[in-house]
Amino acid sequence: MEQKEVVIIGGGLAGLTAAIHLSKVGIKVILIEKNSFPKHKVCGEYISNEILPYLNWLDVDILSLKPTHIDKLQFSISNGKTINTTLPLGGFGISRYTLDAFLYDKAIANGCEVIQDNVEAIDFTDFIFTVKTLRGSVYKTPAVLGAFGKRSNIDQKMNRGFIQKKSHWLAVKAHYSGSFDDTVVGLHNFKGGYCGVSKVEEGKINICYLADYKTFKQYKNIEDYQQQVVQKNPVLKAIFKECIPVFEKPLTISQISFDKKQPVENHILMIGDSAGLIHPLCGNGMAMAIHSAKIASELLYHYYSGTVKSRPELEDAYNSKWKSQFGQRLKTGRMLSDLLQKPNLSKILMRIFIMFPALLQIIIKKTHGKPITIS
Repeated sequence: MEQKEVVIIGGGLAGLTAAIHLSKVGIKVILIEKNSFPKHKVCGEYISNEILPYLNWLDVDILSLKPTHIDKLQFSISNGKTINTTLPLGGFGISRYTLDAFLYDKAIANGCEVIQDNVEAIDFTDFIFTVKTLRGSVYKTPAVLGAFGKRSNIDQKMNRGFIQKKSHWLAVKAHYSGSFDDTVVGLHNFKGGYCGVSKVEEGKINICYLADYKTFKQYKNIEDYQQQVVQKNPVLKAIFKECIPVFEKPLTISQISFDKKQPVENHILMIGDSAGLIHPLCGNGMAMAIHSAKIASELLYHYYSGTVKSRPELEDAYNSKWKSQFGQRLKTGRMLSDLLQKPNLSKILMRIFIMFPALLQIIIKKTHGKPITIS
């Protein structure tokens, strides 16, 4: 195969990681992103250490960003009943603003072409993609990676299954100054949602929560909702009491869908949230995005080198590897979400965790992967 080029649509965590990987192994990368860099995003901003070997292989020195080092989990249900445990692998806290800017600079240094534009159409004919943008550019390439996030106009144009259903989830995120243990990630349940709390670089506290939209819209604004619903959990009330907002106003994103998505659609390999979204209470979406970029990039390299001999083989291999790595994690996340939305069941679950703390460790391992090996 002569033309070794990939178009990546979306410059978030997965898209930038894939761009760095592919350019490192000698494949030309054109990355199309509608927003400018850097940009704050609604995200939990905790990453499991499982991806550190891979970042090192990419020559991405994450420690130079001075992330927080996190090795403990604090988990509470809506009545404030709390359990503390250790994280088997640990992780780190870094803001998307800082991390995306760092990865963007690395992609540029690697020779990737990054274009700020909106993709309007993607056609696949005779094993070649034609990608058209709002500004009139046209790109022809043998391979496209879809890294356009949780919900995009491209999903609508592709008529993807999950986009046809209304989702009742809304996410809110903001940074705060205040006192919070650098080594802890907190995951706290409240009526109709979950909230993650952890430190990122420069002592900032990231508070990001997922809320049921039907409940949320009953209140005039975010502040009222936080006081009347989120802070009914005494643990969260204490945290908010000690925090001062850094952002002028919180960031929000609506219509977040946790329905199953297909890792390959219209012959596009989907990576990151475009392929599947894990519930925030599992706290591992960023690591999954990075890992999915690795899987897709390795397979594309083998496709271009002839080890993977056909496009059907490429697509089947990606489907299989993606589901093998992430299928059980997503299933566990959906199960936990269903349990925690039922107050009586969540109380029973907490009692079980207190009696059998090893069970919580098992669940953590089921929502996290093993350290990524480099072949």
